[in-house]
Amino acid sequence: MKQVIKAAQPREIKNRIGVIQLELDYELATLFEAMEENNEDQKSASKQRLEKLRREWLKLQA
Repeated sequence: MKQVIKAAQPREIKNRIGVIQLELDYELATLFEAMEENNEDQKSASKQRLEKLRREWLKLQA
């Protein structure tokens, strides 16, 4: 059973990294729109979300 779990983990990590990449792209687009509209609330929210995604990405890369 432990071998099955260990074998599945790299695949799950790879899948999660792919999802994070998509989320980063979306959030960057959202931040860009907020910058164009000068929407300070949305800019702040996007920056916080990007930081959270960055930290998760770094944990998965380690």
